[in-house]
Amino acid sequence: MDTRTKILTAEAAPRGCTVVTGTFDVMLAGDARELAGIRASHPDRPLLVVVLPLPGELLPRRARAELVAALRMVDYVVIADDAASDSAISAMLASLEPAYIVRMEEAQAVRKRQLMEHVHSRQTS
Repeated sequence: MDTRTKILTAEAAPRGCTVVTGTFDVMLAGDARELAGIRASHPDRPLLVVVLPLPGELLPRRARAELVAALRMVDYVVIADDAASDSAISAMLASLEPAYIVRMEEAQAVRKRQLMEHVHSRQTS
């Protein structure tokens, strides 16, 4: 299956999914493990990931969406509009009528910071 076909607009996305939000600016093993755990917790629901905008992103949002879509446990991906405010994103999430919603942004920020610190420490040693 071409994973790019998993990337949908919010209007075309199915309703009632387990919805996960995140930036996925750096795809780490911890992100994949967390998504797998979420999927295992709700096996009866499709897993829809919303890729959020991020100031100072390393990768364009479309590339991040394609990386997430390549994960086996992810059924659908929606790319949030880069001009979307917090209230617009909240409205878009509500329109998806999620059965469950999981916000991964904070955990991803911690993992990204830890990776950057690790890389910096390796370069200065």
